[in-house]
Amino acid sequence: MKDKKTLLILIPFLLFVLIVGALAILGDRIPDNPPETIGNTAGNLNNSGYFCEYDGKVYFANAYDSNTLYSMDPSEQNIKKLGNASVKNILAGGKYLYYYQTGASGDAGIGALRTVRSFNRCKLNGTDVTGLTRDPIVSAQLVGSNLYIMTSGDNGPLFYRMGIDKSNKTDLADYEINPACAVNGTIYYNGTQENHYLYALNTSTDSISTLWDGNLWYPIAQGDYIYYMDVENNYRLCRYSLSRNEVEVLTEERIDCFNVGYGYVYYQVNGGEACLKCMRDDGSDSRVIAEGNYTAIHMTSLYVYFQMFGETSTWYHSPLGSQSYSGFDAARQAALDALKK
Repeated sequence: MKDKKTLLILIPFLLFVLIVGALAILGDRIPDNPPETIGNTAGNLNNSGYFCEYDGKVYFANAYDSNTLYSMDPSEQNIKKLGNASVKNILAGGKYLYYYQTGASGDAGIGALRTVRSFNRCKLNGTDVTGLTRDPIVSAQLVGSNLYIMTSGDNGPLFYRMGIDKSNKTDLADYEINPACAVNGTIYYNGTQENHYLYALNTSTDSISTLWDGNLWYPIAQGDYIYYMDVENNYRLCRYSLSRNEVEVLTEERIDCFNVGYGYVYYQVNGGEACLKCMRDDGSDSRVIAEGNYTAIHMTSLYVYFQMFGETSTWYHSPLGSQSYSGFDAARQAALDALKK
């Protein structure tokens, strides 16, 4: 009788332990993303990935607060600080953000040398930060449930794939492949070895094919077009039609950087008359936004953000399609408010 009573007590207890353990395992599991998931736009990532719009929110590195992670509405309302790490290469997909941690808020001098640089995953609210790799990241992109990462260490460049749960790391190339431009499971990139052709990496098979023997840099796919800097012709801005195999010159001006999206192209003109300009994505209606040298051009659905060259502690913004611009004062105020807490 005593043994039966013991079993009656022990069995429910063991079941309880098993259920709790199973729930804990399931709770720690990182669910797969839809296969069409892309972490950020190519244009944003080519400009360091300081802004990323996802599911009704914009996640950004606040330059007024040492590039620490913040979130806001696309209209720039409800700005919130999410963490103390200085970040870049922000990606979003599913319930998580991914970013390259370059330091901590306020890092300076000798202490900054001890800061761990790592590529991390966290929840959309900035909590539950998990380090995925300490490799020095050049560029990273999220495609479906995999991260495609370009690193550059003491042993040279390495391009590899890794699951969002840190599993199944697979080396893909021992040379530079920029994974920023990803569309429908394909990564478009320019060659970096013997040529600057346009290549396509099929992420389902890891197979690589040559699409076009052009001479391009920083390809950005938009519909049927690949926008790019024309290396052979003084880095002018062009677009290439994948279906018609035709090139259209958008401007003969030499450019330093650019971004494409939402029907517009923003680009920095190099030279004696340096300025930030905007045009329609077909090359029409070109106009000057700001005179001088600007960089880090990022786009969201409502605004374009940029920095003056050499001035990394300020963001400027301009409504898409507008010729006016100003300092991003709301982000500055949010940083000041965060310091008071």
